[in-house]
Amino acid sequence: MSNVPTSSRPADTGAGGASPAKSAAGTAAGTAAGTAPVSSVPHMKWWGWGVEGVAFTYGNKPDFAPFVKKAVGLDLSLPAESPIAFEDLVVPPSRATDDFLALCSTLIGQGHVVTDDHDRVVHTYGKSIRDLLRIRANLLPRTPDVVLYPADEREVQAIVEAVVNQDAVIIPFGGGTNISGSLEPRPEETRIVVSLDVGRLNRVLDIDEGSGLARIQAGAQGPDIEKQLAERGWTMGHFPDSFTHSTLGGWVATRSSGMQSDKYGDIADIVRGLRLVRPGGIVDLRPVPSTSTGPSVREMILGSEGRLGVITEVTVQVHRVPAVRDVIGYFFPTWEAGLAAMREIAESDASPSITRVSDARESGFSFATRKASTGVTAAGTKALMRVLTARGWDLDALCLSFIGYEGSASHVRYEKHLVGQIVRRHGGIGVGKGPGALYDQKKFDTPYIRDFLLDRGAAADVSETAAPWSRLQEVYDEAIAAANRAYADLGVHGWIMCHLSHSYHSGACLYFTFAFVTGDDPLGEYQQVKSAVQQAFVDHGATLSHHHAVGVEHAPWMEDDISAEGVAILRGLFESADPGENFNPGKVLLG
Repeated sequence: MSNVPTSSRPADTGAGGASPAKSAAGTAAGTAAGTAPVSSVPHMKWWGWGVEGVAFTYGNKPDFAPFVKKAVGLDLSLPAESPIAFEDLVVPPSRATDDFLALCSTLIGQGHVVTDDHDRVVHTYGKSIRDLLRIRANLLPRTPDVVLYPADEREVQAIVEAVVNQDAVIIPFGGGTNISGSLEPRPEETRIVVSLDVGRLNRVLDIDEGSGLARIQAGAQGPDIEKQLAERGWTMGHFPDSFTHSTLGGWVATRSSGMQSDKYGDIADIVRGLRLVRPGGIVDLRPVPSTSTGPSVREMILGSEGRLGVITEVTVQVHRVPAVRDVIGYFFPTWEAGLAAMREIAESDASPSITRVSDARESGFSFATRKASTGVTAAGTKALMRVLTARGWDLDALCLSFIGYEGSASHVRYEKHLVGQIVRRHGGIGVGKGPGALYDQKKFDTPYIRDFLLDRGAAADVSETAAPWSRLQEVYDEAIAAANRAYADLGVHGWIMCHLSHSYHSGACLYFTFAFVTGDDPLGEYQQVKSAVQQAFVDHGATLSHHHAVGVEHAPWMEDDISAEGVAILRGLFESADPGENFNPGKVLLG
């Protein structure tokens, strides 16, 4: 196993080709009025996750189709729907005037000022199921009028000055992976809307090896960051689910969290300094280890979703690439046992990099996405299941866990010993590196499964939260119950599953995935289920989101989460910092 999680391409989605309509749409860029897109800046598909030519297939996963049939009643033998072709989209014409475009061209060069329909569509939405349902339904009430690709901070500053002076709107854009509605223009916006794509700002600028700090441009995507750091023996240790396509600036703007946050911290812990371009100047926060300088400006910018300016550069903590990196699989007899074990690990002297346990439903999903096993592997699995059954385990309640260890060989041995004792105290068993290796390979693939289901008329999405240890079981139970009530009200056969991850001293994150076959109103039906789950969070002491930001999708619950006075403080911040509402208006707060 490599020391650093890898893959800018999913490990085993099955490189199924896109449909002819999608392939044609993918090459439609450049056919509309305006300059061709900047090919050096990678973008995902306009209609789904990831890159063209990569898709989920299940031919080598014999348990997947029966699982989906049982979970949501979907028969995968039926033909997939054909999504709308790009040329059939109704794309609003650009409102950018010739004078405005000429001004932008003088600032960054004509070749980096793009009004092409394809680029404007790609920059309209993120990748939530709500976004994809709308784009596939030909719902594009408002798109950016122009996409700008600055080369450096100086050009970003020039764009910001020009946009504000022209009373236009600027929406910063990184990798486009957001799933909470943080990128879309307001439908009623009458001013020119600029999508400022920072994809050309993609370099690690400097590493302070004496301090373990790296200065990195905001448009650098996860694989690029880790590759450049690894060349000098360092890692940032931040691997969110969106790692292969998301950017450092986006992680900061949405308060991201990575899979190994137990060791490396959330992005809020990793960021030490940053630079934010605003009209008239640059906020320059130096990378000091700690400071007592009044209310934290750094914290104000973290999670601000582009409402305060454009992040151009971030100084982050980095670590030497560990000598050993292992992810070990464990089984627990019940969800409650797994939850209790994770809590005890968090309280112990152990400090693993990953602590994750899936409930029985998600464990079943994981088993269903495995390739067919034969020979020794298949025989060993069957023997283990016989042993567990003889011990009195209900295999339908079995919960799969992954725990990660990093460091020197002696340190990893010590950590495994401590964790192993805790696991055994809660009735669990270790099942070796095999499941952990599979997890490491497949962890970035789940969005492709969502697109696969969407092609077949099923909506699948996620809601995640965090709560104190003492309330996690309550939040779990109530969120499951809320989703099932919503399914009953809709008259559909739905599914919801969950895992715990991102453990802290006082609590942890719960990450729910839900799915169902949609009817005549996919957006409305989705919103009914999503709202039920979100309301259960805030009604039972949990937050509206642990790491997926607010955007417009989670904004209705902000007052429940941070109180009316908390909302008033945030509103005052945004109004004073951006009185003209030129920076990504309408996000984080309603109205």
